[in-house]
Amino acid sequence: MGLLSGVKILSFNHFLAGPLAAQTLADLGADVIAVEPIEGAFQRNWAVANRFVESDSVNHLATGRNKRSIAVDLKNPQGVAAVKKLVETADVVMENFRPGTMAKLGLGYEQLKAINPSLIYAVATGFGGDGPYRDRPGQDLLLQAMSGLAARTGTAEGAPTPVGAVIVDQHAASLYAMAILAALFAKAKTGEGRLVEVNLYQAAIDLQVEPLTAWLNGAQSPTSRGPAGIASWFSPGPYGIHATADGHLAVSMAAPKALASVLGIAALENFTDTDSFARREEITRLVAGKLTEKTTAEWLPLLEAGKIWHAPVQDYEDLQADPQLSHMGAFKTVEGAYGKDVTMVMHPARYNGQSPEVRLVPQRLGAQTREVLGEIGYGAAEIDALLAASAVGAK
Repeated sequence: MGLLSGVKILSFNHFLAGPLAAQTLADLGADVIAVEPIEGAFQRNWAVANRFVESDSVNHLATGRNKRSIAVDLKNPQGVAAVKKLVETADVVMENFRPGTMAKLGLGYEQLKAINPSLIYAVATGFGGDGPYRDRPGQDLLLQAMSGLAARTGTAEGAPTPVGAVIVDQHAASLYAMAILAALFAKAKTGEGRLVEVNLYQAAIDLQVEPLTAWLNGAQSPTSRGPAGIASWFSPGPYGIHATADGHLAVSMAAPKALASVLGIAALENFTDTDSFARREEITRLVAGKLTEKTTAEWLPLLEAGKIWHAPVQDYEDLQADPQLSHMGAFKTVEGAYGKDVTMVMHPARYNGQSPEVRLVPQRLGAQTREVLGEIGYGAAEIDALLAASAVGAK
């Protein structure tokens, strides 16, 4: 997949949003060089659920494919000099350190722009590069709490509820990659580089653009979360997830008369479409009560025949057997860098019917240090000297 073939990106990213954005661009064919500390970036050394496959953290497996890895001590002048030489031929520098960190290392936007005037310098932060929250830690759960996302998730009778995935980071990663692609498009037309900035706080707000716009423009919200089992405060009945005799079903938007017919609820026959919101709690209670009378498998063909939008609630153990995900190749198992099979979630788009391939599995730390330095003119003896000085690391 060579859509970004010839684009060279230096990624100084850690945690999730930055590495994931860089992986997206690498999947599309960019030459992404992950510049990591000698001890490895955070996501290489820490894993959700404390799960490692051999020496690979699952976080690195989630965000590290199709990148080359070099290890550099950015506090060592020789290491910084090597990085600056790399910048001379780079199209993009990506970083998601705390604001001001890269500048202190001599690698800020103005400093690198002096070396490469057409450079795109892309920054992801928690709260932006300036302002009263500038120095706060930007972490997904904290952003869910601050942005209103947690307050608007869950049931009206329950507490604010975080989403069960690192959703703010992941959305920020998509915005980060999108913004870089826009800057690359502009550069292709004008030759000009620019500073690109995204932040997790606005990513969390952007996730809520539909309901938040409604609220900002006068939509009534007597409760922060949906009442009577309705999935959200702004939705009609019976929009939500409801118990069946043996599991759970999601029921999306449906007219009361259609529900009355398909589910056999006589009490709904005289409800109008306007009642879907005005009498949403009553509708939801009637539907939820009826769904408990049959199993999920019994309800599925009835809902399908009645053209009621619905879905069974699946958990992770169901996903690899899901025929549509299998058809699309959503998961791929390959031999990892340490010789053991690893399974990855693949790039979620196709181009002319094709999905990007795994050109490089997530690499060992510093696997390409010698190769990358050689490409910018360092000889073998010079690289050996850098290694001896601990300015760089290599496998």
